[in-house]
Amino acid sequence: MSVQLDQVARLPDAAVLPHAQGQQQAMLLLLLALAAIVLLYHATFWSMLELWSRSQTFAHGFLIVPISCWLAWRQRARLAALAPQPSRPGLLLLGALGLAWLLADAANVPVVEQYAATAMLPACVLAILGWPAVRLLGFPLAYLFLAVPFGEVFLDPLIDFTAAFTVTALQWTGVPVFRDGNNFSLPTGNWSVVEACSGLRYLIAALALGALYAHVHCHSTGRRLAVMAAALLVPILANGVRAYLIVMLGHLSNMRLAVGVDHLIYGWLFFGLVMLLLFWLAARWREVPLARAVPSAARPGASLQAVVRASLACLLLAALWPALALGSQRDDGAAAPASPAVLALPDPPAWQRLHDAAPAWQAPYAGSPARFAATYAPQTGSGAPVGLQLHWYARQARDAELLTHQSLPYGPRWMALAQRVQDIPLAGGALAVRESVLGHGGERLLVWRIYRQGGIVTARPVLVKLLLAQAKLLGRRQDGADILVFAAYDELAPPPRARLQAFLQAALPVIEQRLQELPHGP
Repeated sequence: MSVQLDQVARLPDAAVLPHAQGQQQAMLLLLLALAAIVLLYHATFWSMLELWSRSQTFAHGFLIVPISCWLAWRQRARLAALAPQPSRPGLLLLGALGLAWLLADAANVPVVEQYAATAMLPACVLAILGWPAVRLLGFPLAYLFLAVPFGEVFLDPLIDFTAAFTVTALQWTGVPVFRDGNNFSLPTGNWSVVEACSGLRYLIAALALGALYAHVHCHSTGRRLAVMAAALLVPILANGVRAYLIVMLGHLSNMRLAVGVDHLIYGWLFFGLVMLLLFWLAARWREVPLARAVPSAARPGASLQAVVRASLACLLLAALWPALALGSQRDDGAAAPASPAVLALPDPPAWQRLHDAAPAWQAPYAGSPARFAATYAPQTGSGAPVGLQLHWYARQARDAELLTHQSLPYGPRWMALAQRVQDIPLAGGALAVRESVLGHGGERLLVWRIYRQGGIVTARPVLVKLLLAQAKLLGRRQDGADILVFAAYDELAPPPRARLQAFLQAALPVIEQRLQELPHGP
């Protein structure tokens, strides 16, 4: 009887040892695959690190990766109990993400590159260890996405909300104020809501901290969502209060306080107080952690050979896309067709060029495209002149293409008041244009913009990027043009859309013919 009991006691040790060894080998293969992705896409990850280092808005990225590693390390005991279950959907997802990265790399869209490369890490976990491991490491893997520098698209809405909140609060407290876009004037001085006042850095930092707090200290879905909602809404409202208090402090002190470096100091102190209040409230929702048993494998794990095959497939899939990108970059490095620095363009029918007229506006551009700029007036009749600007690229590269991020997309003088895409009826059919209304004091500027990428005219930036990626990967023509027509008018007058429509009707055939004559290569 004692011999039988001794044999039974020894059975678990004999059974656990192969599973533990297999799990350790699977984890080692996973770590090697993750390291390979980081090395293969090092340029993309390095671009993220550079943004963290030079932008205070995204400096939190330095903390996201170690926090994610710490959160994953906390699950090591439960992860060790899971048998590896390689997943084919993980390989398909990895391939789709690689294709997305390749298209973004060809089209020069860094944020899509960074998201695709970051998403390859969870895809590897899915492909090698399977769904149980992904469910267990779901939050640490998802938390990595907060390291991607993203959020500048929310700058304009946040700036507009802060300006509107501040002006409304000033009016409610009896302070006379005049608002012009994001600028407003008080009897004691002038104020402007700029990028640093938008509250974006507060919002991103609060979201990162709120997500971490909700995951660690809350366990029910409802409470986690409540903490996350508070982390989103409270910083936006608090930033409006902060801006109002700073303006009031400057107003009451006759512009002696809160107008220099102390402006930023007061802002960060106020943000610190708001975050303390937010976490004090969140602490009241804190839940006692539930004891979680170490899970057992729901079904037997895959063999070591299957895990090795999945790991090799991940390596091959991950290495494919940088190799294809390297090939397209070699083609892109070929000599571009010679192009003039300044374009010559005949006058459109029924319009004459005003050689002595100063342009009402100069649109920023990237790189060194061939350029044309002129001001026109109708040969008969009167009215405000119409400006035309054309930037043509024979080839496009990073920071030298049609769509390149500009810190001041309309220059230092003008501010965008409204933007939309609308169809303009022309003789050849409707043409979609990007319409922008720019303002400076009582002056207004109506701007229509279209792009011509690879011979296709469009007003959609996404289509421009897709056409550029297609051209680079397939070795087709990459030439692109940025075409802008604009007219100035008074804020009390109606926008001169009819005048721009008449000019565009006459000028587009001339522009198209001239662009066709320019040299363009594959």
